[in-house]
Amino acid sequence: MSLGENLQFLRKRENMTQEQLAEALEVSRQSVSKWESDSTYPETDKLMQLAELFHCTLDDLMRKDVSSQYIEDKNHYDEHKNQYSKRITLGVCLILSGLTLTCFLQAVFSYKADFAYKVNFDSDYFSGIIFLLFVVIAVAVFVVTGLQDSYFTKKHPYIEDFYSEEEKENFHKKFTVMITTGVVLIIAGLIIMLGLEPIIDFKTTNSFSDFDSGSLIGSVFLLFVTIAVTLFVYAGTQESKYNIRHYNLMQDHSSQTFKNDKKKGLICGCIMMIATMIFLACGFIGNLWSSAWIVYPIFGIACGITATVIDRNNEEEQ
Repeated sequence: MSLGENLQFLRKRENMTQEQLAEALEVSRQSVSKWESDSTYPETDKLMQLAELFHCTLDDLMRKDVSSQYIEDKNHYDEHKNQYSKRITLGVCLILSGLTLTCFLQAVFSYKADFAYKVNFDSDYFSGIIFLLFVVIAVAVFVVTGLQDSYFTKKHPYIEDFYSEEEKENFHKKFTVMITTGVVLIIAGLIIMLGLEPIIDFKTTNSFSDFDSGSLIGSVFLLFVTIAVTLFVYAGTQESKYNIRHYNLMQDHSSQTFKNDKKKGLICGCIMMIATMIFLACGFIGNLWSSAWIVYPIFGIACGITATVIDRNNEEEQ
């Protein structure tokens, strides 16, 4: 390929117009057009800028076929995985948001205790219904997302790794930032919760004897946890997107990777079903909607530990 053909390919691959490329190089659009038609050639300094901009060598740009170095995402794998990542993150965010709102409503209802008593309003029952509504929507999102992902994987059992090392490296930097931000948010939420506790307890003791300060403080902490976990889930699902080797192994039912993930999915599914049964039993039988939500983070941690143990044991076997 000629310089002009290489330049045109690279520009379109980066979704740049001739005007945008001209602006980046501080030249006119007509100059870029002439380069791409091989009517004229860029000066040496512009060639170096082009090579740096498109992350290639001068030799590749001027003499080789740069298109042969890139593998096309013909199956729209990246688009599918981006949608999958967003929907899974949305589902998790909905559940945690439901928990946060439940705690906050408990504090509000305790503040309006006299009104609730007069109208015979069961705040625990109402809070539980609100939380279940969030859970139902989240489950619907999970089911639809799972079915779409299952259809995609059956249709495309093998994906050629088209991500460049630079793309993977750039995401790894973003991944590090997201995970670090999430950890900082949880620590910040814990500090704020500990700082608010004596202040709110003092004010409620002297003003509102029925006010549930614990629920208000808990809702503040859960808000930070919701944002942090949302970041963790999005970062994790995006990271798995770049691991195409794992994706391909998952489609090979004879591989150990497939067996491991199937085992983790089965065990974690059972754990969360048990958590849901405990939550519903505590709510409907014991009317403990305001506190029964704690089973979800506890059993969620159990899922994480289980998955880690399975992965580690399989690594040792290999």
